[in-house]
Amino acid sequence: MHAFTLIYRAVSRYIKVLIKIKLHERKNLTIADLFRQNAKKHPNKVAIIFEDEEWTFQQVEEYSNKIANAFKSHGYKKGDVVALFLENKPEFICTWLGLSKLGVIIPLINTHQRMTPLVHSITIAKSQAVIFGSELSEAIREVLDKIESTVALYELKSNSSKHEIGSGDLRFQNLNSLLNEASPNPPAIPSTVGYHDRLVYIYTSGTTGLPKAAVISNARYVFIAAAIHHLSGFKNNDIFYTPLPLYHTAGGCMSVGQMLIFGSTLVIRKKFSASSYFSDCKKYKCTVAQYIGEMCRYILAVPPKPSDKDHCLRMIFGNGLRPQIWSEFVDRFNIPKVAEFYGATEGNANIVNVDNTVGSIGFVSRILPQIYPISIIKVDSETGEPIRDANGLCQLCQPNEPGVFIGKIIPNNPTRAFLGYVDEEASKKKVIRDVFKKGDAAFLSGDILVADEYGNLFFKDRTGDTFRWKGENVSTSEVEAVLSNLISYKDVVVYGVEVKGQEGRAGMAAILDPEHSLNLRELAQGVKKVLPSYARPIFIRILDKLDMTGTYKLKKNDLQNDGFNPSKVHDKIYYLNSKGEYVELTKEDYENICDGTIRV
Repeated sequence: MHAFTLIYRAVSRYIKVLIKIKLHERKNLTIADLFRQNAKKHPNKVAIIFEDEEWTFQQVEEYSNKIANAFKSHGYKKGDVVALFLENKPEFICTWLGLSKLGVIIPLINTHQRMTPLVHSITIAKSQAVIFGSELSEAIREVLDKIESTVALYELKSNSSKHEIGSGDLRFQNLNSLLNEASPNPPAIPSTVGYHDRLVYIYTSGTTGLPKAAVISNARYVFIAAAIHHLSGFKNNDIFYTPLPLYHTAGGCMSVGQMLIFGSTLVIRKKFSASSYFSDCKKYKCTVAQYIGEMCRYILAVPPKPSDKDHCLRMIFGNGLRPQIWSEFVDRFNIPKVAEFYGATEGNANIVNVDNTVGSIGFVSRILPQIYPISIIKVDSETGEPIRDANGLCQLCQPNEPGVFIGKIIPNNPTRAFLGYVDEEASKKKVIRDVFKKGDAAFLSGDILVADEYGNLFFKDRTGDTFRWKGENVSTSEVEAVLSNLISYKDVVVYGVEVKGQEGRAGMAAILDPEHSLNLRELAQGVKKVLPSYARPIFIRILDKLDMTGTYKLKKNDLQNDGFNPSKVHDKIYYLNSKGEYVELTKEDYENICDGTIRV
């Protein structure tokens, strides 16, 4: 009975999504068109709350019209590319919304980027102009000699900016002056902007290498926002809270889309604060709040207060709430419902936990798989390559069997299309062909998932993150979650390192401990109790700082490349000796491990 109830709930909600996107497609409506409908319906309703500012739907509409008219007067038109490099604030949303009215495509650039990654993001998208905030003018000035002189640079000072005056650089055009002269009325546009036209470029978070620009069309944006809305059970009168960066899909599409498309009120914040998360929700009377990555762990690490449950939230939604802390988080903060979702910005395999199952990242029907054609296929545990049958086709995993998550590609279908990246070569690497029949294609997520007998899906690891040691597969994400609980929710990254003369990779954990409060004796005792011998980290590296992406994902490539050689690494490294104790690794110990004198 449970399975049929789950299927009915998921399928009925998904049908609502399909109806919504089909209706918009038939009318050829853009995001700007949908927002204008909401602005006409309730012009005085609050659209965006930011700190002490409130912007009504009419104010957002007028500001975005000014942006459109200002850039139209400078000759920008459909198909042109204008990058946006702006911190979280109402102007961020209004600016890209205004440009989209002209059919201009807007790359949303990560505000943490500097030098080479920043130049890369501007150039890979073929940007003809960049709009940046005064607070980021120094970052632009640092790369002026690396940006083509033909790229126009517009500096914007907002009401919330701490900069009283612009930077005064001769290459920088004063966007505020242009907006003062621009009309707040809708722009007259010579060419039609449509539902399937490109809207924004959103960059991957860059956990591996330079960020790639994923293509988001109006249709794709509608699907992302509508899918999370209907599958999670959002309401138009909900007040949404997101402290996430607006240049990524989670904050910029899923939360912002509730305001633009469904007419909800949206509360945004400049930066995430663990201690302010629930007090903000209470202050603004939010009913739905968003999280991502490691945020819930940071919030849980804040000392408990009597006011922890004093809020109006009926739901939180996001991705990355680890099963190991799920119940503790929900109980401590009295969260009625968690809508955990899974999906990649560029992908078409996106799912939502529709029934509050602890630890589940989503659901797919085993009885009616054709409704939403996503699958888990068998792969080689070391290479991540699909395991094919005698006919050269992929093989489906059985319940509780781990495999790679894929989504069938159907071109021109917003729910099934794969628009990929601006870089076409990078796009090709994410597509697998001859999946279940010759000639078909699917998006390859690169994530290892498991489905139970009901169709609930659970995240296991990234392909490439799992490593083998002592003949066993070790999931880095599972070990990270266990270690985090043992060390009071400190940041930790787990990865495999090569040991000379040994097969596979030994586990290594890099732990952020700037206060030097980590008790290695307790850690050694803890891992012995809760982890099998092959999964226990052999090496521990203590960090004073740790690089993280804008979506709170930990970067591990550089750490993995560093290995465990104390001559090359300035941080202290410890190893698990034969007594089961973590002791400091000396150069002599390192050499003895490499020549086999010390066995690990």
